[in-house]
Amino acid sequence: MRHLLTGLFILSSFSFLALGTPAHADEKLDADIAQLQHDWAKANYHTGKDAQEAAFKALAERANQVTGRHANAPEALIWEAIILSGYAKAKGGLGALKQAEKARDLLLLAEKIDPQALQGSAYTTLGSLHYKVPGWPIGFGDKKKARAYLEKALQINPDGIDPNYFYADFLSGQGEYDQALQYYARALAAPPRPGREDADAGRRQEIETGMELARRKR
Repeated sequence: MRHLLTGLFILSSFSFLALGTPAHADEKLDADIAQLQHDWAKANYHTGKDAQEAAFKALAERANQVTGRHANAPEALIWEAIILSGYAKAKGGLGALKQAEKARDLLLLAEKIDPQALQGSAYTTLGSLHYKVPGWPIGFGDKKKARAYLEKALQINPDGIDPNYFYADFLSGQGEYDQALQYYARALAAPPRPGREDADAGRRQEIETGMELARRKR
């Protein structure tokens, strides 16, 4: 009887660990992602242009560590890609292509694991990359792919601030100003994201700037 009880205790202990570990891992992942989000908002919206490249480089290194701690977590892959995209933008020129290509590859991996992760954010960022990166023979940019990715992001998250903003920005870049204004308005009306107040404030400024530009050009 003593051996039986001991065996049951050991079994129940392992069962508890098996059930408890994923929840703990999820909490750690959520905390790591939240920190990356706040640090991205600081680098993107509250850091001077002359200091942005260094800020994003350091942040990209930390994002890579987060991805290493949470193997195959699409949320970590997506946020490393978002940060690498910011690094590429801050770096500029042909030297930025390496970061943009790595970001694209991370997003494609995240898509394979869970295309719905972070409300389809992989598609939003893939779309943004494909219309901002130069096309062949310099880079992988592709306006048709950009449109398809952004429309897929909107199918998953039709009311989100980011998919509506990036689709509007894309449309404005294609000279489709009337339609761009519709999506800018939808982005501006998007519900606030809990815990993302800093990012939302910066994004709304970008939306208003984009709307003003589209109104002038149409």
